[in-house]
Amino acid sequence: MSSLAEEIRHRIGDLSPAERKVARVLLAGYPSAGFETVATLAERAGVSAPTVIRFVNRLGYKGFPDFQAALREELDERSASPLALYSTRGYGTTSPLVQEDDGSGTARAGSGQDVFSAEVARTLRELPPHDVEAAVALLSHPKRRIVLVGGRFTHLLAQYLGLHLMQLRGEVVILPDRDVERTAVLAGLGRQDVLVVFDYRRYEPDKIVITEMARQCGSKIVLFTDAWLSPVTHLADVVLPSRVAEPSPYDSMVPTLATVETVLAGVLAQLGEQGRVHLEHSENVARQAGIQQVTPKPEAPEAAGK
Repeated sequence: MSSLAEEIRHRIGDLSPAERKVARVLLAGYPSAGFETVATLAERAGVSAPTVIRFVNRLGYKGFPDFQAALREELDERSASPLALYSTRGYGTTSPLVQEDDGSGTARAGSGQDVFSAEVARTLRELPPHDVEAAVALLSHPKRRIVLVGGRFTHLLAQYLGLHLMQLRGEVVILPDRDVERTAVLAGLGRQDVLVVFDYRRYEPDKIVITEMARQCGSKIVLFTDAWLSPVTHLADVVLPSRVAEPSPYDSMVPTLATVETVLAGVLAQLGEQGRVHLEHSENVARQAGIQQVTPKPEAPEAAGK
């Protein structure tokens, strides 16, 4: 399911100049702007009320009430907790990803391949090429510091991306958990920084606060989010949405990991020899410090008969 914001972003090039004004007002105040009256929305966009109606018609809705009904349904999806999904969708009885015993007494993988493959393929197909290129350019820029922050579960993805970037370039920081360290990093944000935010449904309030702070300091923002789009979206320079298939009450991060890997591949290509040199230097330092044990090459076996 695509969010209305995502749909508007993809369709904005097909709109008339007046309709684009409506689209920008909606995206800037998403989702709350969608619940204003037609007259208020028209006034904020500087267009006529009929223009607002034409805009929602172009998106495929019969009228503004129809548009708002779709937005309410989307918000229910956006705010669905694992417990709510567990209760309403019958999870906990039979997993859609596991097929029962094939006679050997053990369960085996079922339709997981279909579910995950489809969501990964759709995510990569729908990634905006311009945003992928912009993310790669920002994360590869030698003069920019990269600061990464994730959420309750997605901090693992922030760390995954951050640890890879640390091997390829300098000035990469994963926002610390401890208050003093966290404050120090946030206080040091500036125009040469890129804040990379992972924010998925049940969006966490601190992400919007941190992003607003970074924006005020002139930092660039790269956002990894879901199809419903985080509230951080309207502050971000780059938005990379991913599908979150629901084989369980927990959203799947498999498509997001594929998006991260796609961006990393682009960074590797962009850095080229510079990245290889940095990685080689990192490994040499690790050897010297005794951090990384290097397995010696096996000696060639002696010739037969000796």
